[in-house]
Parts: sequence; structure tokens; C-alpha cells
Amino acid sequence: MTPEEKKEEFLATVIDSVGDGVIVIDLDGRIALMNPAAEEITGISRRQAVGHRFALVFHREAVLREMVGKTATSGMTISDHENIVIRKLKQLTPVSATTFPLMLPHGETTGTILVLRDITSIRELEDAVRNADRLSTLGTLAAGLAHEIKNPLGGIKGAAQLLELELPTESELRDNVRIMLKEVERVNRIVEELLALASPRGLQLSKVNLHKVIGDILTLQKRSTEGKNVAFQQQFDPSIPPILADEGLLTQLFLNLVKNAMEAVDDGGCIRVASRVISDYSMTQKGERRSRMVAIDVADDGPGIQPEQLEQLFTPFFTTKTKGTGLGLAICQKIVTEHRGMIKVESDPGKGTTFTVMLPLIQ
Repeated sequence: MTPEEKKEEFLATVIDSVGDGVIVIDLDGRIALMNPAAEEITGISRRQAVGHRFALVFHREAVLREMVGKTATSGMTISDHENIVIRKLKQLTPVSATTFPLMLPHGETTGTILVLRDITSIRELEDAVRNADRLSTLGTLAAGLAHEIKNPLGGIKGAAQLLELELPTESELRDNVRIMLKEVERVNRIVEELLALASPRGLQLSKVNLHKVIGDILTLQKRSTEGKNVAFQQQFDPSIPPILADEGLLTQLFLNLVKNAMEAVDDGGCIRVASRVISDYSMTQKGERRSRMVAIDVADDGPGIQPEQLEQLFTPFFTTKTKGTGLGLAICQKIVTEHRGMIKVESDPGKGTTFTVMLPLIQ
């Protein structure tokens, strides 16, 4: 192999190893090169693309065609980080795109380079920040409201208890008093949940074995399936070490998610809990090294959640249950945020729902 061929092979290896999608279009508008990352992002293979006209291969992507056309005619570099969504089968992938003129050393333009970057994880992080900000504002409001409710509620409960003592044992009015006390307790539970949502609590950090925490929860829930025949699947990555976290809060978090999954499935349903290390996300804190993330999936094969409801799931007081308060998932999100993690949900109506909790893999 000649030095020139070695150089070309080295450059081709570099381009194939780049995480961003790279597509080169020649002066005739045909695709001359496409790296594996571009295949992954677009869902189009090199075999389908190389040698064919860019405008035909990407006939559904009007913005990309326009960017490539402008760069080819004007020699300008063009970027768009907001308006491009690649349609891949049923999946929509948000991408940022930049087009550059491909120039020889002496300045002659020989084509156009299109660089694509999958920004799905960036959009999800932005959504997580927005949700955390909204939750913080609602939490402050909820705290004030809860304190205002708690005082008169205590007065009502005390008066009802005194009234019960005054009434004869055989009086029918005692049943009405018991109903009053029961409803007061229900309101009090809601107020306590509001305070839990609003009040900051310092994390009691220790080394937490996630698999033991979740395994104990599943063991307990198997015994309380409410008469339903529910199958539980555990798919844990044994290489995940204990992480630095608040064991009590994580127990509350995963217990809530598993209970929700149990309520969602029918008789004969299945709940799957899996753990994995993910490389799409990493978290950093000032003065700390970059940390990988561990993901825990809690999936059910229930009826799923409608798209219009998904966006409101973590909003306080939004619930699809007849007896729910709508605070459980809001508290789950607060717990995850306090651990500098993320929680997201994916649902396919008629097929099931998956909640994914991502936590920094900090030891």
C-alpha cells in the first residue's frame, strides 16, 4: 500500500469513527460519502445513498435540501440547530445540521459536507430542566397552601373528636362524625404529600445497592398483587456497583413506580424492571469528574397512556386514577432531581408504558 493509500485509509477510518453524521455531496448533487453515524441518524444505509442524488434520497427533508443547495451555490457555511426533525420509520429524531463547502487546498470547491448531530438527549435534558423549574415554583406555592390548610384542619379534627365524645354510644350521629374524621385524615394525607413535594430535605447519602432496593420492593409487591396474576421480570446488569444516594428516597421512588405499574396491568400482565449503564448522558458538577449514568426501566404491558396525557404526568394533582391525588409522580420527579438525575416516560397506547430513571453512577 502506497503512502497516499495509507493516508486515505486513515482519513476514512477517522470519518467513520466520528460520532456525528457526515455526508459528502459532490458537484453533481450525488452522495459521495456517508459515515456509519449518518446511517444511524437518518435510517438510510450507505448502499441506498452513495452514488444517488441527495435531493432524491432525502426528498422528505426539505430543510436539509435547502441548506445543501445554498452552500453548493454560494459557498457559505449554514447551520440550523432548531428546525430539523429526521423521520425514521415511526420515530422522529431532532437533529442539528451544518453544511460546509468542501474545498481543495488551492481553494477550488469540489462539493458540500453535511454534518448531522442527534440532539434527542439535549432536548430531553432541556425538558427535564423546565420540568424541575415548574415543579419548584409549584412546590413553593404548595408549601404555603399546605401550611394554611393544616391549621384549620387541626381545628376541625379536634372539634369532631370532642363531638364524638359528647354523643351517646347508640347515636346515629356518631357515624357522621366518623365520616368527618375519615375525610379530615384524607385531606391531611394530601397536605402531607404537598409538604413532601415542597419542602427541601437534605439527602442522607450512603452507598446504595440499587438491585437490592428494587429486589426487596418486588419481593414485597409479589405478595400483594390484589388478586391479580402478575409476572415480574428482573434484568439487572451485575456490573453496576453501589451508588452514592439516599436509600430511603430511592425506595419511595421505585416503590411508587412499581405500584403504578401493578395498577396498570390486567390479570396475567407482566412488569419488567431492568438496569443498565448508558453512555448517551453524563452528568458533571463543578469540581467533579464527569459521571456516567445508570438507568432503571420500570415497564408494564398495560393499556398505555394517551399522548396528550404524557405531557402532564408529572404535574401536581394531574391523575388518571379514580382515587389518586396526582402527587406521586411529582414527588418521584423531585426525588430524581435532588439526586441530579432524570426521569422520563415512553408509552405506546395498547401496548404498555416504560418509566426510565437515570441516576449518576457516583461511588
